[in-house]
Amino acid sequence: MDGVQSALKNEEYEQAAAHIHRYLCLDKSVIELSRQGKEGSMIDANLQHLQEAEKQLKVLVGEKFDAATKAGDLPQVERFFKIFPLLGLHEEGISKFSAYLCQQIAKKAEENLNLALGSESSERRATLLFADTLTLLFEGIARIVETHQPILETYYGPGRLYMLIKHLQSECDRQMEKVVDKFIQQRDYQRKFQRVQSCIMRSSSSEKIEPRDLDPILAEVTLMSARTELYLRFIKRRITSDFEVGDSMASEEIKQEHQQNLDKLLKHCLLSRSMQELIGYYITMEEYYMRESVNKAVAMDTCERGQLISSMVDDVFYIVKKCIGRALSSSSIDCLCAMINLSTTMMESDFREVLCNKLRMGFPATTLQDIQRGVTSAVSIVHSSLQQGKFDTKGIESNDEAKMSFLVSLNNVEVCSENIMTLKKNLENDCRKLFSQDFGGDQAKAKIDSCLSDMASVSNKFRDLLQEGLGELNSTAVKPQVKPWINVFLSVSHNIEEVMAQ
Repeated sequence: MDGVQSALKNEEYEQAAAHIHRYLCLDKSVIELSRQGKEGSMIDANLQHLQEAEKQLKVLVGEKFDAATKAGDLPQVERFFKIFPLLGLHEEGISKFSAYLCQQIAKKAEENLNLALGSESSERRATLLFADTLTLLFEGIARIVETHQPILETYYGPGRLYMLIKHLQSECDRQMEKVVDKFIQQRDYQRKFQRVQSCIMRSSSSEKIEPRDLDPILAEVTLMSARTELYLRFIKRRITSDFEVGDSMASEEIKQEHQQNLDKLLKHCLLSRSMQELIGYYITMEEYYMRESVNKAVAMDTCERGQLISSMVDDVFYIVKKCIGRALSSSSIDCLCAMINLSTTMMESDFREVLCNKLRMGFPATTLQDIQRGVTSAVSIVHSSLQQGKFDTKGIESNDEAKMSFLVSLNNVEVCSENIMTLKKNLENDCRKLFSQDFGGDQAKAKIDSCLSDMASVSNKFRDLLQEGLGELNSTAVKPQVKPWINVFLSVSHNIEEVMAQ
């Protein structure tokens, strides 16, 4: 008892707390037995003094901590933070320390946001301003966790990091909301989304927004999402490893409860919900960007002399790879799956239909074949040529162009089928790398596998279309040429004895 009073008098709060801690750790049954002995009254008096000293020290430590917090004196803040668990005040200590750390986070986040808003639009990373500001917020919190986790584990024991991070995440949500609100306001995000929706519904060319105008904002949203996923994975790893140590002797029920708390924190925090909302808008705008860009590529399709495929094939797959790649860079499984599905649907329906229409025009027969079949167009070409004294080549030239168009379309279909499988293979490799970095789980892998299997099905549909085109080419161009040769061949006797007899 004298040791406690002496320590308090000399402001040796750690020593006083250590004495109180030993008292609090005493077995209550042992204390009761001691009170029943000859020196029971003296023990009661000492216990009374210890209880009073405990109350006094708890008040003192709280006041000293608050004073250190107000003064911004980190060494003193950490000093009294370490004393709370000795007095059995684990939750209060973590709560007070978290409040102090949240003040630091808020102060720094406000500085970073004001700095971002005051920067020049001509700066190199001006188009990624809000993504960078959000990144600074996440990095600051991660640094705090890395710095103070050892102190927490040493003085409070394992299994309590979740409590600290839960408080920090609340502040993260508040500061993130400010950044996202400014992003939506400064980038005109919702209005652009509404314009895109209007363009999709009305299909009016006069009101359409240029796809290239969406490029910067789509890139910034995916970077914001990627940074968020990286931060949340960091938080998950830290808390999971802390729970594993703290719950080593715990029951399965406790372990499941802790896991549920962690899942709830990660999935239902304002940060996750805000990013899901931004990504929801992003998917609609990315789809619009992809479809409009593909339509332009088809409209501007050209084929230089000597080329085996037309320009739209490379252009379309460049656009598709860009859109899927951008979705992949968001690190959001739902976003990636959505864009793979939308790209697959676009290629299967819209783009395949463009190629299908070109093949439906058929492979035109040659003039000689037209004459043999008695086609009037071929006869009229010969008749007009005899009258004019020269051979009119316009019909032949247009015929040649039609043939070339058909053959190029066939090549386009084949290359599309191959490109889809190449894209699928590249995506498999990219996703494998992400999964190796603790990205998603079995459910996420199943989603991706399902989307990629759909891509293989679309590739096969292009392959089927190729076979149909080859069948048309065979019946229109090959068979009419080969059939007369076969007839001549069959009309001649191939009996060797008859030939020798003659």
